[in-house]
Amino acid sequence: MKIDAFFTPHGLAPGDLAGRGVVVIDALRATTTVITALANGAKAVIPAATSEEAVRLASNLEKDGVLLAGERRSLRIEGFALGNSPREMTPAAVAGKTIVLATTNGTPALLAAQGGDPVLVGAPANFKALAERARAVLVERGDLVIVCAGREKQFALEDAYTAGRLIKLVKKGLRRLGLNDAAHAALGVVDQFANWEEALAGAEAARQLADADLAEDVSFAAKADRFGLVPAYANRRIT
Repeated sequence: MKIDAFFTPHGLAPGDLAGRGVVVIDALRATTTVITALANGAKAVIPAATSEEAVRLASNLEKDGVLLAGERRSLRIEGFALGNSPREMTPAAVAGKTIVLATTNGTPALLAAQGGDPVLVGAPANFKALAERARAVLVERGDLVIVCAGREKQFALEDAYTAGRLIKLVKKGLRRLGLNDAAHAALGVVDQFANWEEALAGAEAARQLADADLAEDVSFAAKADRFGLVPAYANRRIT
């Protein structure tokens, strides 16, 4: 059995993840936002690489049931109904809706994972349920890939910490488990922080969000196990 981690999706070629079990993590904030939206009644989330693609995808859907959401430089895209804040994904806003989401790092990571089977969406917000599902995939398939969204094509502390905690929990009690170098490194990141709050608050992304008056999103994302669902991405939809 083997766990491979990638600190960013860049360098992954189409087909690299075909048929492999995959977990995608963008703790601050896209995967936290997706999980929250679906937990609060959204029908589906459709990830888009750019705001232009999001508009195009939404135009092909029934307008009454679709919401455009996304961010650039942490802030809501002009003309979109929602940003990329999990706190915006309230039942009143998203129940029964299909959300087309475009973010700087998270949605490109999800798109890079296309072809994985399954592709699971993970964050601290659904961590316990995610670990159980990821371990089952690893035991069944003998293989698990963890793709971190990173930050602007670089390493992101909050994603690596989440990946490390996931690896630590998933591998518990398993013998003959191989880890790639990034997976070993992610385990090392876990030892540097006392808890979720310290790790996420220490990330560069958290400082950027604070500068944009979005520090509450960091606190929201750092609260583990808010939800018990593990969304899956297939056929361009997360459900």
